[in-house]
Amino acid sequence: MKTANFGIFIFLVVFSPIYIFSQTSNKWSYVVEPYIMFPNMSGTTAIGNVPELNVEVSSDQIFDNLKMGAMLYLEASNEKWNFNSDLLYMDLAKGVKSNIIINNGEVTAKQVGWELAGLYKIKPWLEVGIGSLLNSITVGMDINRNTIGGGTTNITKERCETWVDPMIIVAFKSTAERKFIYSLRSEIGGFGVGSQLAWQMQGYAGYRFSKLFQIQGGYRIISLDYEKGSGADYFLYDINTFGPVVRFGFNF
Repeated sequence: MKTANFGIFIFLVVFSPIYIFSQTSNKWSYVVEPYIMFPNMSGTTAIGNVPELNVEVSSDQIFDNLKMGAMLYLEASNEKWNFNSDLLYMDLAKGVKSNIIINNGEVTAKQVGWELAGLYKIKPWLEVGIGSLLNSITVGMDINRNTIGGGTTNITKERCETWVDPMIIVAFKSTAERKFIYSLRSEIGGFGVGSQLAWQMQGYAGYRFSKLFQIQGGYRIISLDYEKGSGADYFLYDINTFGPVVRFGFNF
């Protein structure tokens, strides 16, 4: 029952504003845009009393260790309003390089990012608005740590944190009639509500082949600085995810 109620709540959050504003304008257009990101990751993460781990992972390493990934952008807009949803999911596993402290092991990470946003069109090419970014990060460590005198000690930890960041959004984009299309979107938020600071920037350029289909390529940066608890309950996720993106858009 709880799952059903949550599904109804999400449906209302996403589609109720579209229905309300559709009463004032029938000229709505819709975009369904699956996309591929070739991500790099850089930053620091920590769980409990385990020492902080520096994360430096390139896109080829991520794809070598990618277990599952899904990315989808949805948009409904008219002459004045733009409502959109952006979903990103990655499930990663990576072996740990041995050093003086660590003999061997594996680190796993599951990341869900889902943003719902509403923007107002000040100009046909300029939109401003607010969004709500849901982040759910699960980090797991299965590490064999070297001990003094020989041998190893196994350390196994997993921690899942879910939080929501309010976001302020500004977007520049080409008008609907153009064949050559572009978009630039910047966001900043968190403000201590969830993350200490959350921000992202993304820019794309592409071509609309027909009324139905378009392709865009560009670059995206997502930065999350989240910290909670202390001692055994400590959790840190201060990571930048960035890289090229290819988007396949279907217009209705």
